Order: sequence, then structure tokens, then C-alpha cells
Amino acid sequence: MAALRTLAFLAFAGVSSSQTSDCSYNSLLTHLTTSNEALDIMRPVKNWTTPTVVQLEMLLYGILDVDEKFQTVSLHISIHMYWTNEFLAWNSSEFCGIDLLTVKRSMLWTPDIAIQEDSSDIGTTQKNPFAVLYPSGLVHVNARQRLTYTCQLNLFLFPFDVQRCNITFTSMSSDEESIKLTGTTFKRLPDEFLQFEGEWKLKSLETIERNFTKNNSSTTKLIYSVVFQRKPFLYIINLIVPLLFLLVLDLASFFISEAGGEKLNFKVTVLLSIFLLLLILQDILPSTEENLPMIAIYCVSVFTMVWISVLETMLVGFLMDSDVCCDKKVQNPVVDIQLEANGDKISLTEPAEGDQFKPDDSNLPPDQPGDLMRQILNKVKAARQKLRRSQNGDERSPGCYGRRAEIFDSVFYVIYLTAVVSFQVFSFAVWLPNVFS
Repeated sequence: MAALRTLAFLAFAGVSSSQTSDCSYNSLLTHLTTSNEALDIMRPVKNWTTPTVVQLEMLLYGILDVDEKFQTVSLHISIHMYWTNEFLAWNSSEFCGIDLLTVKRSMLWTPDIAIQEDSSDIGTTQKNPFAVLYPSGLVHVNARQRLTYTCQLNLFLFPFDVQRCNITFTSMSSDEESIKLTGTTFKRLPDEFLQFEGEWKLKSLETIERNFTKNNSSTTKLIYSVVFQRKPFLYIINLIVPLLFLLVLDLASFFISEAGGEKLNFKVTVLLSIFLLLLILQDILPSTEENLPMIAIYCVSVFTMVWISVLETMLVGFLMDSDVCCDKKVQNPVVDIQLEANGDKISLTEPAEGDQFKPDDSNLPPDQPGDLMRQILNKVKAARQKLRRSQNGDERSPGCYGRRAEIFDSVFYVIYLTAVVSFQVFSFAVWLPNVFS
């Protein structure tokens, strides 16, 4: 009886010691890798016809940059991949309830999933050096990346544009029969964790699964679609509002007098200001854009209208000058001033400018008083001033060319104002629906 008790105690102690040794991660790892020496080079399936289903999940942390000239978008993302390794399953109850094991990523086979549009540098990807194993054989790896990828940007509605850029995940060497991609809904982090650039805001995220067939081989592609919208406030302040104000100034310049050339100088200054804004726009938009953006059409149209307005001002000025040249040269007329003094008429003749005034003494009454002579001199001075104003054109009525120039200027102003208003209504009708979308 004592011998049986001793044997039972030794058996219990042996079992306890074996269970104690199995509670370490080392014992579990030894159990998993003893008969699986090729875990890092072979696709982990027991039947080669069984495809490996890779579940991919991408988290978006922020839109870092959008380069219109190079047609690239930079995002801060995190990529998580899950698949089942049929050789790495274990019963957690046999290993003291261990339900998670962390091993080096280089020890395991990982699917060769890549992004087709990726143009990032190698140093922008930070892969987690460890993989997480679960008792069912599920493997989880993740990586963080500053992804710079190509995207065909549509800049027609710039700066009120909405861009849709796709991120395509696919296997570089395996077809659908070997690796099949599936994706969860594109997750968006709460706004307090997002790191968006000030110029852009995220609108929506979409996940699309597609199968592509090439050379009798079908490949699964997982597409994440990112939709983001530009914040146009700075462009409105720096481009659209100045253009609108310059156009209003050009309309107001029609009320400036043609004399002196100030109107033409003012219009040329407005034209040069618009040209400067065109140079600023050139540095923003890509030179390879096939469809001319609406902002470029707006700037070129405003420039063209002001240019036509300058030509019209030059034509009106030419007609005004032609009217002056065609007028008959006005000679200094003889000013006949008749005064009555003591019932007798006194006739004075105003000589040409530069001649010395000499009254006709034969017509003067005898013994005229001195105040009569002063009245005569005042009359003569007034007549000469009136004559000079008439010769300088201050009181000259417009001739044939002048009247035609005034009519042409008035008609052109009405047409020009109608064209400007119509163009502004059309431009903002195209832009405004995207502003409030």
C-alpha cells in the first residue's frame, strides 16, 4: 500500500513538472517549429490547391501633401494584414492557456502585397519587425508608411476641385488561386487623431474588390478609394477676388476723361496687374494639364476683355485727335467793340495776339473822361480771354469724328458691361455647386 502511494506521488510530480515546463513561450515555439523548418519560404497550406486568404486593413492618419505639378499625393497610413498559417496552430489548454505568441517577422512566410501606384522612397516605410500568432494559426503583421503615390488629378474646377485617388493592393507574383485579397471597410480615425493638411479635407473612403484577368491568369486587386476636397479660401482671396476687383476698375475707367491720356495709362496698369496674376497661377498649375482649368479660363478671359478695352480706348483717342486736326484753324478774329459815350459811338478793333493795342483816336469823343478808357480796356481784355479759350478748345463743340467717338464709346461700354456680367454669372454657376457640396 505504501509502495502504491509512492508511485502515485512520483507520477503526479512528473506530470506537474512536465506541465510547468510547457508554460514557457520557448516550449510553445519549439513545439511549433520542430517539424516546420521551411516556415519562411513556403506558402503555409497543407494542400497546395487551397488559396491563402489575406485580409487587409488600412487606416488613414492624414493627407500630408498634394502636388499638382507632379500629380502625386502623400498620405500617412497604417497597413494591417491577416492570414492563416496552417502549420502554426496549437491548443492553448496544452500550454497553460497561451493564446498569443510574438515571433520575428523574418521567421515566417509573408504575402508579397504591394501598392501599384506607390512612388515612395524605401525609408518611408516602417515595418513592425514582429508578427503576432494566434492559436487558430492566424498571423497578424502591420506597418506604418508615408505613402507617396501617383494620381491623375482633375484640376478643371480648381480651386473648388474634389479629387478621387485610388490605392491598389495586389500580389506581385501570385494569382488568385494562390493568394486572394479581401478587405474590410476603410476605417477613418476620429478627427482628433487625424493629421490633415490645412488645404485639404477628407470627404469619404471606399473599399472595392476586383478581379483582373491577364494571360489566362486571374489576380485579385483590393482598391481603396480616397475622396478629398480642397479648401479654396486662400485662392479666392489671392486670385479670384483681385481679378474681380481689377475688372470692376476697368469698367469704372470708362468714366475717366480722354484728355491728357490718364485713361489709357490706367487701363494699361490694370492689364499688367492681371498679367502678374497669370504668372502666379502658372507656378501652381501643371504645364502638362490637357484640359484647361476653369481658373485659367477665367484669368485669360479677364485679360482678353481688358486688352480689348485698352484697344478701344486707343481707338477713341485716335478719333478725338483726328477731330482736332480736321477742324479749321481758327485765326484771331477782329473784335469790334462799340461803346457809346455821351451819345457818340466809339469803335475799337482788337489786334492779333502780340500786337500792341492802339485805339482809333479819330473815333474817340473829345475830352473823354479817364473812367471811360478803363472800361474800354476791360472790355478788350475780356474779349481776348474769350478768344484764347475758344482757340484752346475749352468751349469747342465736338466735330464729326468726336461725335462718332462718343457714340462708339457708349455702345462699346454697354456691350462690354453685358459681356462681363454674363461671363461672371457663367463662371460662378460652374464653381458654386462644388463650393457647397
